[in-house]
Amino acid sequence: MKHILAGTLLLLFISCNGIAQKGSEKNKEARTFKVEKTTEEWKEVLTNREFYILRQAGTEVPFSSPLNNIKEAGTFVCAGCQSPLYKTKYKFDSGTGWPSFDRPVEDAVITDVDHKLGYARTELLCATCGGHLGHVFSDGPRETTGKRHCINGDALHFKPETE
Repeated sequence: MKHILAGTLLLLFISCNGIAQKGSEKNKEARTFKVEKTTEEWKEVLTNREFYILRQAGTEVPFSSPLNNIKEAGTFVCAGCQSPLYKTKYKFDSGTGWPSFDRPVEDAVITDVDHKLGYARTELLCATCGGHLGHVFSDGPRETTGKRHCINGDALHFKPETE
């Protein structure tokens, strides 16, 4: 009897998790953004790696982005639509291997729920084009916001302040 009950609860948990994820994906599809393109149009303007990250919610290999080393003043913009997302002054070395920031440019990113790993994570999307950027965690610098925006470098381009 205990095995039947445990099996039933496990099945219920798996089905609820799947339904929650599908609901979140439906919410993303229902949103409209200032910049919208077809899959083919995105493929024309993005590199394969940018498309994988921004349009397919992929994750790059940690420590693979040259943006990890940028410390000069400037703005990190969306690789898809060029909207300003993050400033160098809010960047910090989290040791995770991805560019990390304690906050975005005001109104530049929106959040959604991501269940891909079997539990809820807060996903970050470009507010202008809906491109997947990364995730936000609550283990950032305590002396500022306490948040860590863990961003895929392939989702960003860097514009130095001198430009």
